[in-house]
Amino acid sequence: MERAGATTLMGNPMTLVGPELKVGDKAPEFTALDNGLKPVHLSDTGHKTRVFSVVPSLDTPVCDAQTKRFNEEAGKLTDVDIYTVSMDLPFAQKRFCNSFALDKVKMLSDHRDASFGSAYGTLIKELRILSRAIFVVGGDDKLKYVEYVPEVSQHPNYEAALAAAKS
Repeated sequence: MERAGATTLMGNPMTLVGPELKVGDKAPEFTALDNGLKPVHLSDTGHKTRVFSVVPSLDTPVCDAQTKRFNEEAGKLTDVDIYTVSMDLPFAQKRFCNSFALDKVKMLSDHRDASFGSAYGTLIKELRILSRAIFVVGGDDKLKYVEYVPEVSQHPNYEAALAAAKS
């Protein structure tokens, strides 16, 4: 399934691959890699509330700020796990976290199969990177919050996502 013009990058329309998920949907299964190159599936993330912060590349200012913000917030939340998902290689994700002492957010790389991007509808077909999005998954694996940021270079609504994670 493709959604032409579903997002823009610097004003240019892009095609997203995968479904447009909505609050109440069951969170799709996926396979991504952790920093140790170990496959991680949704079922491996437990039954706490989980925030999946999706970014195109950690090497851009908005993605950098988004990841740092969620790392800061993760330290204040109990019973919530926060994951950053990107196409960056696991080695680059690990280097990024080490460079900025980010130790609360968990990193997942979708570079191998684009499994997360295809399942959650964030894969940008033209560039094979992920579009900016936030998904909050409850302990029952149902989506409590979904935000597809319409312009990839803009920030998500942090407050709304965090409110959903806390509720």
